[in-house]
Amino acid sequence: MIFGLFRPKPLEDQIARLHEAVVAQSRLPAFFLPPYGVADTFEGRFEILTLNAGLILRRLSLLPDPAPGLSQDLSNAIFSHFDDALREVGISDAGVPKKMKKLAGAFMGRGNAYFEALAQGEAALAAALARNVLGGEGDGKALAGYFLRAKAALDQAPLDVFLRGEAPFPEP
Repeated sequence: MIFGLFRPKPLEDQIARLHEAVVAQSRLPAFFLPPYGVADTFEGRFEILTLNAGLILRRLSLLPDPAPGLSQDLSNAIFSHFDDALREVGISDAGVPKKMKKLAGAFMGRGNAYFEALAQGEAALAAALARNVLGGEGDGKALAGYFLRAKAALDQAPLDVFLRGEAPFPEP
């Protein structure tokens, strides 16, 4: 029984690769330059990571088993990454839970807001992205275009792609 603690979790490598893919996509310099113009700050990086993670988590939620478990494990890996990042920027052990609660609320709220806005059209999506990702300053049209391309690329990917730990994001 105790030896079970040391066995690797199913899909652990794939989750690590998916997490790395989301982070790598979110760190692409193109997002922080025109026409996107995301601020190269902790908040800006959080916003673009939230956008990319939200897209892939949504796709996984629409696929059959074991995708929902993969989605949950990827979400856990992302939040573990947030926790580490907060500690790296000097947030105290006592302050991390409060910040994590705020980040979790923002993360979940953003994903819902973007897909609700998308249901109203591309202009509503661009406005939501400008409000959240760009802090209300700038035009969200380029981000909306990226969002739609990324959603289409992920929507075309079968479960096997994600089970290999791949995230087929388009170039920004």
